[in-house]
Amino acid sequence: MSYGTADSLRLVTLDDVRGAQKMLSGVARTTAMEGSRHLSQLVGAPVHLKCENLQRTGSFKLRGAYVRIAGLLPEERAAGVVAASAGNHAQGVALASTLLGVRSTVFMPKGAPLPKISATREYGAQVCLHGQVVDETLAAAQEHAARTGAVFIHPFDHPDVIAGQGTVGLEILEQCPEVRTIVVGIGGGGLAAGIAVAVKALRPDVRIVGVQAEGAAAYPPSLAAGRPVSLRSPATMADGIRVGRPGDVPFGIVGDLVDEVRTVSEDALAAALLLCLERAKLVVEPAGASPVAALLSAPDAFEGPVVAVLSGGNVDPLLMQRVLRHGMSAQGRYLAVRLRLTDRPGALATLLGVLSTVDANVLDVSHVRTDPRLGLTEAEVELHLETEGPVHCAEVGQALRDAGYTVID
Repeated sequence: MSYGTADSLRLVTLDDVRGAQKMLSGVARTTAMEGSRHLSQLVGAPVHLKCENLQRTGSFKLRGAYVRIAGLLPEERAAGVVAASAGNHAQGVALASTLLGVRSTVFMPKGAPLPKISATREYGAQVCLHGQVVDETLAAAQEHAARTGAVFIHPFDHPDVIAGQGTVGLEILEQCPEVRTIVVGIGGGGLAAGIAVAVKALRPDVRIVGVQAEGAAAYPPSLAAGRPVSLRSPATMADGIRVGRPGDVPFGIVGDLVDEVRTVSEDALAAALLLCLERAKLVVEPAGASPVAALLSAPDAFEGPVVAVLSGGNVDPLLMQRVLRHGMSAQGRYLAVRLRLTDRPGALATLLGVLSTVDANVLDVSHVRTDPRLGLTEAEVELHLETEGPVHCAEVGQALRDAGYTVID
C-alpha cells in the first residue's frame, strides 16, 4: 500500500535538497567522514565511511523527519503527527517533533527492542505498542491518523523526507569531492533516492550503488517489473532495510538515478558489523553495515574513491551479541564443536589440554553424562572456542581426531 498523494508524486529536485540543508542547519549534524585503511587495501582504492550512525538519534532518519514536519501547515501541526516504526524512524520523528513543538505519537511493535522504545519516549513521543509485526503497527497508526486528524509521517514515501535524506549526498560531495562511487543501503528507498538526486545533479559521473539484504530485496524484482512489487515475507537481521515494498516516490528516482542495486547475505552483514566494530571502532547496526558488506562480498566491483554510508548505529545489545558471534563464526573465528569421550576422572582436563596445545581459547563448556544416546561409559561435551580463522579451525579439528576423540559435529 502506498501512502503518497498526488502532490507527493512531484519530482524531488536539487533545489529541494539544498532547501532542506538550510532548514537542517543547527538541527542535524554534519557527520564525520572516516577513512578505512582495511577496506581501502581490500578494494585497492581509498574507501571512506560516512558516519550517519553518529547523527542525532543514531541514524539519518532525523533529517527527513524534520524537513517533513517543518513543512506542515499551522493547522496540521496543531493536529499533531503520528508514525509507525520499530526503531530509527520512530526516534527521528520523536526528536524532530519535539524540536518543532509538535505533539507526536509513535506506534511500535510489541516486540520492539526496549532500548529503542525508551529512546523514543525520551525524545518526547507518546509511544503506543501495537501488533507483532510492522504491518499491524502501520495499520494502527493509519487508523489513529484517520480518527484524530494527526498527520501520518511516512518513513520514506514523501518528497520532503527524500529531500531531507538527500542532504547526506551534499555532505559527501563537500567532504570527498573526488568520490567516484557511493554505496548506500536500501530499504524503502528514501535515503538512496535523496542521495541520488543531490549527487547526480552535481556529479553525474559518480556511480551510486544500492545494497539490499538477500532476504528482503524488493528492489531487484520491482525494477525488473517496472513497478513496485511486494515481497511476501521479507526476512533479515537488518531491520532498518527490512521493507517488503519500495515506496512509490523513491522507486521512480532509484530507477532513474541509481546505477545498480546489489544484494548481500546475512553472513556478509554479520562480518561487516564485526569489521566496523573492530577496525573502525564504530557501533553500526546491520542495515548501516550493508554497504560494507557489499564491499567485502565483491571488492573488485567498486571504482574508488568509494564512500560507504553507515546509515545507523541503533543496534539492540542482544542482537549485537548474536550478530558478533555469527560474524566471528562466518570468519572462522568462532568454533562450536561437539564430541564424545570416555567418562572417567580427568577426561575433561585431558581434552582441554589437547586444545591448549593448538592455542584454542575455550569460551564455554557443556558436559553431558546422562543421555539415552550415550553408552554407560560415555560422556558428550560441547565446546565453544575462539579461533584465529579457518586454517586454525582445521588445526583444532585435526588435533582432536589425532588425540582419539570422536567429533560428532
